[in-house]
Amino acid sequence: MSRRTATISTLAGLAIGGAVAIPATATVSSDGGGSTPAAHQIDLEHLNDSGASGTAMLSVQGTRLTVKIEAQGLVPNAPHAQHLHGSTEGRDFHCPTPDDDKDGDGIVSTPEGVPSYGNVQIALTTDGDTTPDSALAVDRMPTADAEGKLSYERTLEVSQDVADHIKDLHIVQHGIDVNGDGAYDAGAGPSPLNEELPLEATAPAACGLVQGAAIGTMPEGGVETGGGTENGPASALAADGLVAAGGAGLVAAGGALLVAWCRAPRRDH
Repeated sequence: MSRRTATISTLAGLAIGGAVAIPATATVSSDGGGSTPAAHQIDLEHLNDSGASGTAMLSVQGTRLTVKIEAQGLVPNAPHAQHLHGSTEGRDFHCPTPDDDKDGDGIVSTPEGVPSYGNVQIALTTDGDTTPDSALAVDRMPTADAEGKLSYERTLEVSQDVADHIKDLHIVQHGIDVNGDGAYDAGAGPSPLNEELPLEATAPAACGLVQGAAIGTMPEGGVETGGGTENGPASALAADGLVAAGGAGLVAAGGALLVAWCRAPRRDH
């Protein structure tokens, strides 16, 4: 039986020039007011038995945010979408647990994880736009090396709300390898975000909270997901920055990955 698979070389080609060049941006210097950037550490821990882990540092000065990430155990030579999730209104969001696997398939998908980790606030791209509109801009997401290691550093301008609530945010990295074949493929089924994409490419792989962050205020009726239904799949899909633009926006945002998937060579099993 034959099916399309996203090979290592194809996915690596999503990044410009094959390998993403991470900007070597230093921590933002003082803006003249004599203040020192506030630094916050995040320990990334694996989700979905991905084996991924890492450390991230968030440094804030005014509305300038510097993000540094060192991760390992990711799918090698593959792009990994990554975002700052959470709330800028003091809401209590956290990393998902296996209990969030509502359909019982053994994988916490992106829609299943959204009620736990909240909306996309910042898309951690390597260049260009960082709004939720770029949540699936795979061609501008960092790519893990041949050993599954990923290094990322970027300084960007954020809203005052994000700067003020940085302790209420956390990092989620996406992209898993369920069958251990070293690539994103359809073995675990299609992505709930778009059935033409493999679930492996969009499922969360690692998550981490800001260390020492204060617990936010739990909104009445459950975790705020933007749709009014506690932990419901419809509200999760509506809230998540990955699909907030609707079906057409999703295809546009994930176009690079979709094209690569459609053009991938066939693998026989």
